[in-house]
Formats: sequence, structure tokens, C-alpha cells
Amino acid sequence: MRICHRYIALQVLTGMVIAAAVLLPLFSFFDLLDQLDDVGKGTYTTLDAFLYTAMLMPRRFVQIAPFIALLGTVGALGALAVNLELVAMRVAGLSPLMIGLAPVGIGGLLIASTIALEYFVAPQFQQQATMLRAVALEQGAELGKGLGIWTRNERNILRIGEMLHKGRATDIEVIHFGGEGSMTAHIHAWYADIFDESLWKLHDVTIRTFSPGRITSRKAHTLQWHSFLGPDDIATLTKSPESLTPVELVKHAEFLKATGQKADAYVMALWRKVGGAIMTIAMILVAIPFIFGSVREGLGSKLILAALMGISIYLFDQIIANIGLVFQLNPIVVSIAPGMILIAVAAYWLLRRIF
Repeated sequence: MRICHRYIALQVLTGMVIAAAVLLPLFSFFDLLDQLDDVGKGTYTTLDAFLYTAMLMPRRFVQIAPFIALLGTVGALGALAVNLELVAMRVAGLSPLMIGLAPVGIGGLLIASTIALEYFVAPQFQQQATMLRAVALEQGAELGKGLGIWTRNERNILRIGEMLHKGRATDIEVIHFGGEGSMTAHIHAWYADIFDESLWKLHDVTIRTFSPGRITSRKAHTLQWHSFLGPDDIATLTKSPESLTPVELVKHAEFLKATGQKADAYVMALWRKVGGAIMTIAMILVAIPFIFGSVREGLGSKLILAALMGISIYLFDQIIANIGLVFQLNPIVVSIAPGMILIAVAAYWLLRRIF
């Protein structure tokens, strides 16, 4: 049994590698086509488009991991079925459940790799790619590593610790310079509400003014400040919930709740990452019934049917997530329910084959 499990696991791993080698370049090609439309704007070049696409590949891998699991498992087990190897294993006493344990183990490795990418690679690459693209398109501010976001105009330097969304920024610093280039004022605020592109309401503000031979300081609960950032700059400084790590999502959600803001999008994004892991296992289990049917159907038809089912499940999952946001449904249920339903259906099929 151990020999069979190792053999099946190796075949499934190979199948997933092949599926990733096909799907990842395909999705990246679509990303590249989209970026090529912007070539020539500002200083954005073809090389920038290729670089942006390459930096987005870890995020794409995380997104398509369930499809990799589905097609890789169907391809690997389908090849074993066509070669009658699964028949020999069934004759040797292996049930569909026992055969399915090996792909699930490989699925665990796939989930571990996506978790590592989600924490240490994909968010950083995606955020950096977004900022580099924005700078090339002359749309926004530059990002200083570990120092927040910096931008300026003729008389002001603005530092933003983090842009949570288009209506909220945290850890704000504004340095104002006089006509002779000397610093005349420094403003620091804990956070800012952005009512439109030009009016910011700063909260918990410390204001320091500089005059010859004297520095004065005062505090204010709120302060209105007219920003020099335009609509494109605000959009650039905003990080999408998808591009944040789970730790950042938790922090942002807690901050928004503490300040009376809605955190639905960030909570949903966090639980959808959990739902993605569940969906990966679900896709592997759902792939097993595809194989234990008639071998006469051929591997090609099984792969096509699996691809169509995967696309349908993906669209259904996206629709459910959007409905959950619109109607403010429980993000945990909305995120993990599709995967759990698929696992229940596959488990029911496997148990029927045993009993």
C-alpha cells in the first residue's frame, strides 16, 4: 500500500506541475495583453509590461491553485486509469478512498506552498509591481521601503504610513516649506478621513510651526487639510485587500472597526484566503469521481469536462463572494461554504463506493 501511495503521489505531483506549467503562462499572457495597452503612456515601456506581468505571477499562482489541483489530479489519475494501473490497484484491494489519500497529501503540499507565497512573496511583489507601474505611468507616489509612501509638490512633502482604502489613510506627516525653501510647519496625524481628492480630515493632530529662533507646538483633535493629491494619486496609493498578507488584513480590519469604519471587504478577503485552501482540497476530492468511470471516454474528454467544471465553480465562487459583500452576509460562511459543499459531495460519493 505504501508503494502504491508513493507512486500515485508522484504521478499527481507531476500532473500538478504540468498543469501549473500550462495554466500559469496562459493567465500571465492575458495579463500581459492587458498591460500592453498602456505601453507608451508616460514612461511605461514593453519591458515594464513584461516586468509587471512577471511580478504578478506569484499572485496568479495562488489564485489558480484550485484549478492546478483539479486538472493535475484528473490528468494524473486519468493516465493511470487509461493504462489500467488503477484497475490493478483496485484488484490489489485499494478502495477509491485509499487511492484518494495520496492526491490529498500532495494537495497539502500545494496549500503549504500557496500559504508561503501568500505571506512572503505574492503581496510584496504585487504591491511593488503596482507602485512601479504607477510611477512609470506618472500616476502616483513612490514607495519607500519600510518608510511608508512619500510624495510632494512645490511647497509640501507628504508621508503616509499606509493607505487602507480610498477614504482612510494612517500615520500622516505633512512638511510645509516657505518661499525661501525653509521648513515652516510640520503636521502629524494618527489617521485621516478623505472626503474627496482635495479635503482631508486629520485626527489626533500635532502641529509644529517654525519661525526664526522659535518652535511652537500644539495639538488638535481634528484638522481639515487641503491635499495636493489628485484622483489618480489616491487610487495609486490604495492597496487592494487582495494584495495584503493575512496579518495586514487582520490589522486593517481591526483598525477600521476601532474607528467605526466598515471592514467587510478586508474580512472577506481574509476568509477567502482560507476558502481558497479549502477549495484546493475540494477540487482534488471532486477530481476522483471523474476517474472511476468508463475508461472508454478517454482522458481528453475528462480533462475538458474538469476544466469546464472548474470554470463554473470559479464563477459561482466569485458570484457568491460579491453577493456576500453587497448583502453583508457572514464572510466566513460565504468564503468557505462552496469548498465545504464540494468536499461533502465528494465524501458522499467516496463513502458510497466503500459501503
